[in-house]
Amino acid sequence: MDDGPLLRVRELVTSFRTDSGTLRAVDQVSFDVPPRTTVAVVGESGCGKSVTALSILRLVGSPGRIESGVVELEGRDLLQLPERAMRDVRGNAVSMIFQEPMTSLNPVYSVGWQIMEAVRLHQKRSRREARARAVELLRLVGIPEPETSVDAYPHQLSGGQQQRVMIAMALGCEPKLLIADEPTTALDVTIQRQILELLARLKEQHRMSMLFISHDLGVVGEIADHVVVMRHGIVREQGPVDAIFSSPQDAYTKALLACRPTLEQHAPRLRVVDDHIAGHAAAVGGKAKDPEAPVIVEAIGLTKSFWIRSGLFGRREFQAVKGATFGLRAGHTLGIVGESGSGKTTLGLTLLRLHEASGGPVGGRAIFDGRDLLALSKSEMLAMRKRIQVVFQNPYASLNPRFTIGQTLVEPMTIHGIGSGAADREARARALLDKVGLDETAMHKYPHEFSGGQRQRVAIARCLALAPEVLVLDEAVSALDVSVQAQVLNLLKDLQDELGLAYIFISHDLAVVRFMADEVIVMKDGDVVEQADVEQILERPQQEYTRRLLSAIPRGHRAAA
Repeated sequence: MDDGPLLRVRELVTSFRTDSGTLRAVDQVSFDVPPRTTVAVVGESGCGKSVTALSILRLVGSPGRIESGVVELEGRDLLQLPERAMRDVRGNAVSMIFQEPMTSLNPVYSVGWQIMEAVRLHQKRSRREARARAVELLRLVGIPEPETSVDAYPHQLSGGQQQRVMIAMALGCEPKLLIADEPTTALDVTIQRQILELLARLKEQHRMSMLFISHDLGVVGEIADHVVVMRHGIVREQGPVDAIFSSPQDAYTKALLACRPTLEQHAPRLRVVDDHIAGHAAAVGGKAKDPEAPVIVEAIGLTKSFWIRSGLFGRREFQAVKGATFGLRAGHTLGIVGESGSGKTTLGLTLLRLHEASGGPVGGRAIFDGRDLLALSKSEMLAMRKRIQVVFQNPYASLNPRFTIGQTLVEPMTIHGIGSGAADREARARALLDKVGLDETAMHKYPHEFSGGQRQRVAIARCLALAPEVLVLDEAVSALDVSVQAQVLNLLKDLQDELGLAYIFISHDLAVVRFMADEVIVMKDGDVVEQADVEQILERPQQEYTRRLLSAIPRGHRAAA
C-alpha cells in the first residue's frame, strides 16, 4: 500500500425517512483515517457520528439509506462492493465495538462461544483452534483467568469486563481498522481509564488504525491524533488534536469545550452550547447555601446485604453497604462517588426502601423528619415517598412507553391524592413541564418522541409532581452528552434554589460532582472511605483510593490547559 489514507470518506450522505419528510443524518461528510492513527469523531447526540460509522460498514438499516458518497478502504470503494464481499470486510478488515455491551452480547451464549463464532466465520478455524484463540484474546484484553472466563456468560461479568470481551471479539480477526462507538460512556472513571489505555496499547501492538466516536472531549483529547467535529450531520471542523484543543476555529467546537464541567473550576452555572454560540454570558450564581440548615436526612450505620447462591442449595451473604453514616442538610447536595460495585447506588436505593430485606438483611437507621424509614410499615412508607423521590440513570427505561407524558405526570398525583380533580392535575402537569423547560404540547406525546435530555427532564418533572423535599439522583446525567448534561445540571441547581430541595447526587463523574455537591462521601467495596466538603475531597484528598479516582479522570489534551 502507498502512503495514502487507510480509510477515505468523501461527501458521504445518509438519510432517513421520517413522518415529516427525509432527514439527512450525514450530510456531505469527508475525512481520512491514515494508517496507525486514531481519528475521533465528536459531537452531541444526534449529530450523525454513529450513523457515519454504520454507513462505513453499510449497516444502516431501513428506514435509513446511503444516498451517495465514497468510502474507500485501501482504495476499494466499500459502497460499491457486493454484499458477499462486504461481509468479508466486516470483522476481517474492519471491526466495530458498540457502545452498550449488554445489548451487543447474546445473553444465552458464553462469551467464549461468541468470540469463537466470529473467528470460525472469518478465519475458517476448527473449533479447538477457535477456542484457543478466544482464550488468547481474553488474556490479551486483560480478562482474569481467561481459561475459565471463556465459559462465562455476559451477566457473570462486570460492565468493564463485558466491554473487554467486545474488544476481544473485534480483534479476533486482526482488523486494519477498529471502529469504537462510545466504548467508555457507561463506565466509571477507573474502568474507563483502563479501557482507553488498553485500546491505545492494542492499536500500537497490532499496528492498526482506530475511528473513535465519542461525545466526551476529555476522553478524545487523550486518545486521538486527529479530531472531526460534527453537528446536525455536517462536519464543522477537523484537524490535529493539538489545534482543535488549543485554538478551535469553529464556534461550535469552542462551545463544546466550554460547556464541560471541570475539576479546576467551580462555576455557579454551566454555559450551554447555544448560549456560547450566541455570545450570551453564563447565568449568575444561585442562592448561597446556609451552612447551619437543619439536617433533613441522616443515615446511621446503614448496611445492606444480598443473598448469593453458594453450591447447589446453599447461600452466602454479600455485604454491599457496610455501615454508612452521613447527614444531608436542607437545600444542600451530598455527592456519593465511587467505582462500579462500590455500593453507592445500593446505598441510595436502601435509603429509599427500594431494596427490601427479603433480598438480604438491612441494618442501621435512616432518619427522615424524626422517623426511621427502615422501620415504617408499607402504608407509612407510601406517604413518605411523596417527600423523597428518585431520578434514575436511564430515562429510556424509567418512563412507561405506553403512557403519554401527561399520563406519566398525572398518575403519581392521582395515587397520592394530589389536586382537586383531573383538570387540576392536568394544569399542575402543564406547570411542571414549563418548570423543567418543556412546553405543554409534550402532554400528548410519548417518551419515544423525545431526546434523552428531554426524557430526563420529564423524569424530574414526575418527581416534582409530588412536591418532594429530597431527590436521590442516581447517575442522572451520565447518559447525556455534554451540552444536554449542562442544561440538566443547571436545571437541577435552579430547582434547588427555587424549591429548597436537598439532593443525594450519586455519580462516578467527579467533575460533575464538583459542580453540584456541597459535601462528598467516597465509597469503595461498600465502605465509606472518605467524607468531607467538596473542596477538600477534590483538592486535598486524604485517601489513596480517592487520589486514584481523581487521577483516572480524563483531563482533555495537554494543549487545552
